[in-house]
Amino acid sequence: MTVDGRVARGDRTRTAALDAAVVLATEAGLHGLSLAQLADTLGVSKSGLFAHWRSKEALQLAAIDRAVEQWRERIVAPALHAPRGVRRLLALHEARIDFYAARVLPGGCFFANTQFEYNARPGPVRERLADAFARWTAFLEELVQQAVDAGELAADTDVAQLAYEIDALGMSAAMHSRLLDPDAAYRHARHGLLIRLRALCPDPTLLPEGPS
Repeated sequence: MTVDGRVARGDRTRTAALDAAVVLATEAGLHGLSLAQLADTLGVSKSGLFAHWRSKEALQLAAIDRAVEQWRERIVAPALHAPRGVRRLLALHEARIDFYAARVLPGGCFFANTQFEYNARPGPVRERLADAFARWTAFLEELVQQAVDAGELAADTDVAQLAYEIDALGMSAAMHSRLLDPDAAYRHARHGLLIRLRALCPDPTLLPEGPS
């Protein structure tokens, strides 16, 4: 099967534009993201972008979807190489902190920023963000439950509570690192989950003794 070169180029252009849109959303807000702003950033015509997205809202929704893809590529996928159980949970958290520390998005965490931005803004964009967050929470709970089922977390572990704490540590690191000492924020986030997992794990030797 052959792939039309124009289609491939169009896909690459679209992905590059969405990557730029995600960056802009972290710097100036998702609500302010527009086709005109993106066109100015990329040095292209607004009409060229209009072929991909027919409205500001369509661009905003596509930017959310691209941010989800980036999250899967940079955070979820690497963690899935770790053994199922507590080591995978820790690997997921470490990958998230590594993503923040690498400053891939100069304006901070896309999801931390947009969740606060759209708390009181009803509509399709808020609904898309809420769906992404719900799926992330469900994934965290799934990994915690797998660790319980494998006997690597205590049988009476509150799955939803631990998933909440894992996300809260990541969210706190994302926010504190922008205004306070980033190294301290990342260190506290890493150590916080490690000591929590070691306390719940019947075999703490599965985990490192200190932050990696």
